[in-house]
Amino acid sequence: MVEPSFDLNSDDLCLNFANSWGGRLEASTDPAGDYSELVAWAVQGGIIAPSQAHQLLERAGREPANAAASVERAVRLRKAIYESFARVAGGRLPLQGVLDEINRTLADAIPHLRLRVVGSSCRWEWSAPQDALNQMLWAVALSAAELLTSDRVDRVRECASETCSWLFLDGSRNRRRKWCDMASCGNRAKARRYYDRHHRG
Repeated sequence: MVEPSFDLNSDDLCLNFANSWGGRLEASTDPAGDYSELVAWAVQGGIIAPSQAHQLLERAGREPANAAASVERAVRLRKAIYESFARVAGGRLPLQGVLDEINRTLADAIPHLRLRVVGSSCRWEWSAPQDALNQMLWAVALSAAELLTSDRVDRVRECASETCSWLFLDGSRNRRRKWCDMASCGNRAKARRYYDRHHRG
């Protein structure tokens, strides 16, 4: 399995999926990678446990066509999530045809949702075979649906860097955050402005 090393810089699972699984959108015509990368992302994102990851990879080895189909579906879901929230960040509603791609995964996911009492509260849990190959996509689609229908959706932004397309939730008080990560894109922008001022001077 690929070692988990994704940059999960968003507070929302679906935005992390749109951003970090496969890297920057412009990095490759096929941003998805292989099934082991999808599993590694799910482990780092807290969707599945490392022990479960081994079961998934064993089944993927026995069923390579189904594993490839799961990756293709993940690519379509990632694109739909990115396009939907990029439109939201630009002040537009998502396109229904794009939402339908998210709905297709939701339709698979919802039959596997169960309410369970845990400690002093109730929570959602997934009821599915441990080796269901596309199960990590269910949580991603549910996260996208919850964010799209929440009062936080108007805080979705797209990074203002010319070399980045990542999405993020703006939690600042004035809602004027521009960068997905101040430590990377923000600092590069500041350094570029400093250089431009110095060069003009």
